[in-house]
Amino acid sequence: MFYHVPMLPPRNPDLRLKARGADTRPEGRFERLTHRREDDGWDIPEDQTLLRTEVTIEEPRSILTRNSSPDISFDRSINPYRGCEHGCIYCYARPSHAWLGLSPGLDFETKITAKPQAAALLARELARPRYKPAPIALGTNTDPYQPVEAQLAIMPGLLRVLRDWNHPATLITRGATVLRDIDLWAELAARDQAAVGVSITTLDPDLARVMEPRAPTPATRLRMIRELSRAGIPVRIMVAPVIPVLTEPEIEAILTAAREAGASTASMIALRLPHEVAPLFRDWLERHRPGMAAHVMNRVQAMRGGRDNDPRFGHRFKGEGVEADLARQRFRLARRRLGYREGSPPLDCSRFGPPPRAGDQLSLF
Repeated sequence: MFYHVPMLPPRNPDLRLKARGADTRPEGRFERLTHRREDDGWDIPEDQTLLRTEVTIEEPRSILTRNSSPDISFDRSINPYRGCEHGCIYCYARPSHAWLGLSPGLDFETKITAKPQAAALLARELARPRYKPAPIALGTNTDPYQPVEAQLAIMPGLLRVLRDWNHPATLITRGATVLRDIDLWAELAARDQAAVGVSITTLDPDLARVMEPRAPTPATRLRMIRELSRAGIPVRIMVAPVIPVLTEPEIEAILTAAREAGASTASMIALRLPHEVAPLFRDWLERHRPGMAAHVMNRVQAMRGGRDNDPRFGHRFKGEGVEADLARQRFRLARRRLGYREGSPPLDCSRFGPPPRAGDQLSLF
């Protein structure tokens, strides 16, 4: 059964939006009530208020999230934040805000929840006697290096715990604040315990500015790849998401630019529009690319069985049909021609163990 997508509410004229991906606040699919603005009959103009980002502190009982999805390569992850100020209009994580009773639209990119005790919680979970190490994926839902991380600095604490316990980790990001922690990532990489994925959707700065309004520019992300790889950290370029018509023509160009910057492996993910993301993305197309909107959505539906989204395992990341197959063939040919490795080397879990304490006997070897 597929979720019926409601119409989006009109934009609130009393709010001034600056560098936001969404334009409105649709209710999440779990809400029983909807809210609509009505004219009260008074012809009195209201002062506009700039919509600012709000950060709420969360104190969870645990920090590791487990999954058993058959088409995901990791079984555990950490997300220091809920919501993401980058505001990427296509973000598949937007519906997760509906679980909080918040809108997957503007609330997702302006009402951020942070978990500053993440490092202490991770250390406690790693110390459990029955814990078995396997790479922890960081940033699988929302970006751990989004703008608020520059002030809250949750990630350095997590990385120090991982380093002290000799625990491998992977990262998915497009946030330039990762370069602040490059020494910690390099320490893990020197032990074969780290790999970083940097996602680039387009090389066009004008398109990126309206599609990913608070994410670093494409040029900055290429610089991130360059600096991370120079520090000895394996970098994977993630051509994601590939949007038909809009960014699909750039597959080869993105792979070429990333390879020149030092990326050693590459992956590609087709656009996904789960639940509330579909109407938000359609609205964005009409506002920013009206002449292409119908063409883009026709191509999206062509690779999703006639629907805006196909959530089936094994299909959701790839799409299906002639054009989806052609895009994958182009990607594979370009990856081979540019000399990317076929896959990432496994990360080392063999050294995992508690950090030494004062008074511990030193090893002879």
